[in-house]
Amino acid sequence: MNYYIFKVFLIFVSLPFLISQRVPQAKYLPLIPMYQDSLFSGPKTVGRLENREIDEASGLAFSRVHAGILYTHNDSGGDPFVFILDTLGKDQGKIILEGVKNRDWEDIAVGPGPQANTSYIYVGEIGDNNAGHREIQIHRFPEPKKLEKSQKVKPETLTLVYPDGPRDAETLMIDPITKDIFILSKRDSANILYRTTQDAFGKKGKVELEKVMTLDFTMSVAGDISSDGSQILIKNYLAVFYWQRNPGETIPEALSRNPVILPYKPEPQGEAIAFDPLGKSYFTLSEKRFQIEPVLYRYHKK
Repeated sequence: MNYYIFKVFLIFVSLPFLISQRVPQAKYLPLIPMYQDSLFSGPKTVGRLENREIDEASGLAFSRVHAGILYTHNDSGGDPFVFILDTLGKDQGKIILEGVKNRDWEDIAVGPGPQANTSYIYVGEIGDNNAGHREIQIHRFPEPKKLEKSQKVKPETLTLVYPDGPRDAETLMIDPITKDIFILSKRDSANILYRTTQDAFGKKGKVELEKVMTLDFTMSVAGDISSDGSQILIKNYLAVFYWQRNPGETIPEALSRNPVILPYKPEPQGEAIAFDPLGKSYFTLSEKRFQIEPVLYRYHKK
C-alpha cells in the first residue's frame, strides 16, 4: 500500500516538470503563477551545455570581467571545480579550487570584495539536506584575468554557523553596494535570510551568521542581486520572485515588500539563476533529471 502511495506522489511531483518540457516558449505558461504584465519576456532557449561534466548545476553567476561569460558548478560530491561557459552554453574552461572539497556546493555569486576595483567569485558550501552539519563555508577568490582550459586557485575560506542550528540552504547573494553576504534557507516553511560581512573573512575560527528576516515562501533554491544593486531575484522550483530596490534601501528593506512574480518555465530541477551584468535579462539552468539534458534559458527585460 505504501509503495502505491509513494508512486502516486512521485508522479504528482514530477508531472509539472515533464509537462513543462513540452510547453511552447510563450508568454503564458499556465502551470506557474500569472505574470501577464511582467517586466520580462517568457523563456528563450539560448543553448545546451557543451561540457557533459556539468550534470548537477546548482548555481550560476555572470562574470564582471569577461563579457558574455558565466560560472557554474556541480553540487554535492562533485569535484571542487568552477566551470566556465558562455551565454550559448559553450565550454570555456574550468577553475580548480585547491585545498577544499565539494561536500555540497549549492550556489555561486560574483561581487566586490576586499580589494577595490576587483571582482570576486564566491562559492557557497551551504547545502545540508538533513540539517546535520554544524558549520558551512564560503570560498572566495578573485575572478581570473584570463580564461584558460584549466587553472588553479587557492581560495580564502570563511567558516560560518547559524545562530539557530544547522539547516539547508541553496541561495547565496552578494550586495554590490554594502558588500554584505546573504544566505537564504531552503526547507523552513518560511525561508530565513541570514547575513554576514566581508570582515568575517579576516576572523579566526567560526563566525556566527546574523538572522535578518523571514520571507513568505519556501524551497528557495537560487538568487541573485544585479550588479548595480537595484534588482533582486530569488527562485524556488516553480516561481521566480523579483524586487526593485529603491536608492538608499537595504536588501532586507527591499525584500520586506511583496515580490513581483516573473516568467519561469519549470525545469527538471532548476537550482540556478543569474542576472546579466546590465540587469537587462536573467538566465536559468537546471540539473540533469528525468533524462532531460540541461538547457540554458534567457528571460529578457522589455
